[in-house]
Amino acid sequence: MATFSFTRISSLMALILVLLGLLSTSLDSAGAQSVGVCYGMLGNNLPSAPEVIQLFRSHNIKRMRIYDPNPAALQALRGSNIELMIGVPNSDLQSLSNPSNAQSWVQRNVLSYWPSVRFRYIAVGNEVSPVNPGTASIAQYVLPALVNVFNAIRSAGLQDQIKVSIAIDMTLIGNSYPPSAGAFRGDVRKYIDPIIGHLTYAKTPLFANIYTYFSYVGNPRDISLPYALFTSPSPVIWDGSRGYQNLFDAMLDALYSALEGAGQYSVDVVVSESGWPSDGASAATFDNARTYYSKLINHVKGGTPKRPGRAIETYLFAMFDENQKQPELEKHFGVFFPNKQAKYPLNFGTKRISDISAENNTTVFLKSDM
Repeated sequence: MATFSFTRISSLMALILVLLGLLSTSLDSAGAQSVGVCYGMLGNNLPSAPEVIQLFRSHNIKRMRIYDPNPAALQALRGSNIELMIGVPNSDLQSLSNPSNAQSWVQRNVLSYWPSVRFRYIAVGNEVSPVNPGTASIAQYVLPALVNVFNAIRSAGLQDQIKVSIAIDMTLIGNSYPPSAGAFRGDVRKYIDPIIGHLTYAKTPLFANIYTYFSYVGNPRDISLPYALFTSPSPVIWDGSRGYQNLFDAMLDALYSALEGAGQYSVDVVVSESGWPSDGASAATFDNARTYYSKLINHVKGGTPKRPGRAIETYLFAMFDENQKQPELEKHFGVFFPNKQAKYPLNFGTKRISDISAENNTTVFLKSDM
């Protein structure tokens, strides 16, 4: 009978644990790489664009959303390998409803930086709604601007590399409970149906800004804080055979049901914003925000009850606290302070394995290069 020394057994166990750690890190990194961060710039104390890009890279944040074609940010992104969602500001929608203007916009703000800037998406407008008094007057321009920007990208042969869509908020959903009965509001169907029809044609996801925070503070009687923060220990609601342990999944699946109800079964959803404020309003605390962001990053690698087993591409809102935003709570969504210090201990793809073998006193550090 073969015998093994204690040292060899210890070494073998250490190797096994390292391999398991590598697998765990790979899975963890895959989940983290589903997460980007929104880089808002409405602050008078924020770092320079090159410093921000370096901060993204040093924390292994591989995806970024910006809301307008800021030249300093675009220049700093050259060669960074960060995948970018760039926004067409709402104020440009009317202009880009003209095909020539859209072609010029794409040439100036995208093609002149490609491929040294890795554009992934163009978001044509943000949270435009025909029933919101603040955006109703420009809703008519969203579809033509979307199509014109898409055509400009297609004319450059980049329609498979750079996807063009719009970012909605959840006020377009008229019914969200149960998630399987999710449906768009009747008075936005004429607006949204042609848009999502185009997205099906273009094989492009819909972008959606999903905030469990606002749903919770708007209805704390029926929505519990643990359900909104990913901390419920068991399903809170059942929708047929699907159990929902958190509000984020329920909101996202309600949107998928709304898309299916509008006849668009193949449109995927990218969560273009999600976050929780750390101050400035009810339930806006440091601990709640830390819990939400850390749980969200871990959660989105696994899908929803309706669409399980695949990562949910998600962008945290936002990179920094922005002191020029209003109302007060809007100033407190940052995951970093303006001095570049992390507000919360979030893992964007760097993994430490600290207990490979107590007997061997071994520590291994692994960093994802995905």
